[in-house]
Amino acid sequence: MKALVISGGGSKGAFAGGVAQYLIEDKQKNYDMFLGTSTGSLLIQHLATGDIHKLYTIFTNVKQKHIFSINPFIVRKKGNREFVSINFFNSLIQFIKMKRTFGESKALKRNIRRNFTKEEYDKIKETKEDVVVTVSNLSTNKVEYKSIHDYSYEEYCDWIWISCNYVPFMSLAVKDGYEYADGGLGCVVPIREAILRGATEVDVVILESEIMEQQKVLGKNPFSLMLNLFSHLLYQVEKHDITIGKLAARNKNVKLNLYYTPSKLTEDSLIFNKKLMVEWWRKGYNHAKMKHNDLESNELKT
Repeated sequence: MKALVISGGGSKGAFAGGVAQYLIEDKQKNYDMFLGTSTGSLLIQHLATGDIHKLYTIFTNVKQKHIFSINPFIVRKKGNREFVSINFFNSLIQFIKMKRTFGESKALKRNIRRNFTKEEYDKIKETKEDVVVTVSNLSTNKVEYKSIHDYSYEEYCDWIWISCNYVPFMSLAVKDGYEYADGGLGCVVPIREAILRGATEVDVVILESEIMEQQKVLGKNPFSLMLNLFSHLLYQVEKHDITIGKLAARNKNVKLNLYYTPSKLTEDSLIFNKKLMVEWWRKGYNHAKMKHNDLESNELKT
């Protein structure tokens, strides 16, 4: 049974879209199972239906207004570079309202239901073994995996949204008496879960480069420093997930194919720039193609 796993990574998900397009369209890989965390949970629904053109159109046109109903960020430009800084006014309003997060992501919740239809939900349930999103239960300090087969359309859309809620910058969701947030806070790359669910071959898209190429510049104010600290913690979780996934694959004799980004794409994955995302999609497609060409070339030599 083949599985496709996509990690979290915000706007860098465009790279994963390009990799998946090559694997599904060019290599004709027919995946039985899809698992994703955060931005990965958004991608896997459309990959499971096979409508990659629709996914490309949706994902490369995403803007912050499609995600945030209350945006805690302002995108500023310095030369040719864009960077995120705090929206002090919106954050202050949240404090005055005694909210626990700097922003709200109810716009994303509406957009998930607009772009992922009930008909597509039904099609996946009929044709795929499983599609699973990762969420973090903050009330119990546990990671939970939500299968499309266990929930109604409305409930499942909620879990997709919850998987993307990068607390404390996005909404803190309450469901069934528990408080939930972004799945990446507990599991960025759910490789082991795919293997536990019966996958015998797993393709994994990891939205980070395998080796850090340069020294990071930490934020110049408490807010941007917090973003850097979260990035550091998620990177450590990601490394742990990959190590555990490799061990599980070795123990179960599972074929594991890892697709890292060939270089650091961005420090600010909450910037949704169409030009950059189109380029990252193209890079993902070309990277997967080059990797497979190299593998085939090596096989011919041996």
